Amino acid sequence: MRRVSVALLRRASPHQHQHHHHNARRRDCSSLPPPEVVEPFCDLSDVVSPPQRSPWLPQILALLDGSPSMESNLDSFCRRFLITLSPSFVSHTLRSLSDPHIATRFFSWAATQPNYSHSLDCHVSLLPLLPPDALPRALLSLRRARLPLTLPAALSLAKTLAAAALVDDLLWLLRAMREANLPPSLLAHNSLLNALVNASLVDSAQRVLSAMRDGACPTKPDLVSYNTLLKGLCKAGRTRSAFATLREMEDENILPDEITYMTLIQACYNEGDVDSVLRLYHEMEDRGIAVPPHAVSLVVCGLCKEGKVLEGCAVFESMVRKGCRAHKAVYTAIIDGYAKSGSLEKAMAFFERMKVDGVEPDEVTYGAVVGGLCKSGRVEEAMECLRFCKGNGMAVNAVFYSSLIDGLGKAGRVDEAERLFEEMVEDGCPQDSYCYNALMDGMCKSGRVDEALVLYRRMEREGCEQTVYTYTILISELFKERRNEEALKLWDEMIDKGVTPNVACFRALSIGLCLSGKVARACRVLDELAPMGIVLDTAYEDMIGVLCKAGRVKEACKLADGIVDRGREIPGKIRTVLINALRKAGNADLAIKLMHSKIGIGYDRMRSVKRRVKFQTLLDG
Repeated sequence: MRRVSVALLRRASPHQHQHHHHNARRRDCSSLPPPEVVEPFCDLSDVVSPPQRSPWLPQILALLDGSPSMESNLDSFCRRFLITLSPSFVSHTLRSLSDPHIATRFFSWAATQPNYSHSLDCHVSLLPLLPPDALPRALLSLRRARLPLTLPAALSLAKTLAAAALVDDLLWLLRAMREANLPPSLLAHNSLLNALVNASLVDSAQRVLSAMRDGACPTKPDLVSYNTLLKGLCKAGRTRSAFATLREMEDENILPDEITYMTLIQACYNEGDVDSVLRLYHEMEDRGIAVPPHAVSLVVCGLCKEGKVLEGCAVFESMVRKGCRAHKAVYTAIIDGYAKSGSLEKAMAFFERMKVDGVEPDEVTYGAVVGGLCKSGRVEEAMECLRFCKGNGMAVNAVFYSSLIDGLGKAGRVDEAERLFEEMVEDGCPQDSYCYNALMDGMCKSGRVDEALVLYRRMEREGCEQTVYTYTILISELFKERRNEEALKLWDEMIDKGVTPNVACFRALSIGLCLSGKVARACRVLDELAPMGIVLDTAYEDMIGVLCKAGRVKEACKLADGIVDRGREIPGKIRTVLINALRKAGNADLAIKLMHSKIGIGYDRMRSVKRRVKFQTLLDG
């Protein structure tokens, strides 16, 4: 009988064998203890403080490598060591990750653990890692999950929503906090302010702050609240409102800090309001607030841009005395300021000081030096700077090249300027409008206007922006060569392309037309600009001055009468303009005659007839 049993067992199917082994393994597993739930920190509160990180954490993080087998590796590891990750462990691990794809895979895997469900903290820890397009869908899932809301999770979620400018979700969170009887949080309201500012809803942010200040909200605004609103106002270009908010802060006894001042200083600098930048800087000093190097840089750079180099240097020296190390942008601004004001020796001395102070000049610094050298006619030294920069592997930008091309052009070395212009392309530097304009100006000054026109057409073909300065250079030169119709055609091209003429451009046109006897046409062009919203205040003044300088006083008087007849200016102002134009043109006798005459004052009465005294009577008799 035993032999039969063994034989039957031997004839059993492979499936039966597998089933037998599976049952044996299941019996073994059932004898194992349940998996241990691991937390991210060891409970050693009685031994050490602060809490120590769990030794399981680095091992789990090492398994999160993004490989195809990542999930199966995690399964094997947890089975081998009989552990289950707690929601706190999962949440903490997610906060340690930076790759959104790995984080999403780990989040999904963790949900498959036996007897496990994600806490709100897990969802909240995943959200900051998600790309912007995936965030709304994840938030919708979170809201549908209806997980119990805790204060730490709510505050963390508020920060995430604020950073993404999700105002509607943030308002939902505030309502959910009230429904969960969580205490009203200043952080949550500040997050709402931040979200509104990030979404460019500055008016709404102002209303929220007003509600906080007036007691309509359960929390009062603090320094962070005001700084957030200031950031939004400055970002929207509403600097005046930002200053009003600063005064409001002080009325509420909330003292501004470094961030407050830096926000305002940066906004004023961007608007070119150097006086306010300087005032805020001094206010920081008076209040004993540490002025960061970036603020000092803005003050110095702003002053130097306005040509106030001495004041900029005074701030710089004050910075150095306090032990602050200036950034290379500050040195460059002072060098550029001195160079543009014609004080090249001071610029070069400061350039040497920069190197002695251990601040390495960059291509922008060398560009400022080259600009100053070219402006002073020291083109050879400027070319030496170019060779030095290229020899030391320093990137040379378009500003650097445009300064050199301009300097060579003004020195009459147009062929060298042209070679340098072509060399830019070989060096991988794009030829911008400044470089084109500099070369065209050099060509025009050397009488090579046809070559300048060829360059103008090339500029058009290559898609380089043709600026108002491009047209000013060419129109002025074409009129000088008596190619009036070509100049007028170029003017029409400029208007058709939507390039707005400035005072210098119209001056080039009006001078050319006035000197060629076409004053009426110049006036007609000026009239055509008015409906386009282009008002050139000194246009008539310039035209009268040109005519007087050319000895065409009769035409100047006729133009002056036309201006008054059209009601453009009062006679008294035109009289002053004409007197100054005659005096500058060396025609003092007529200037004195006009000054003592009734012309331009108003009207002369002859018996019962009242008539205006016209400027053309100046030349009668």
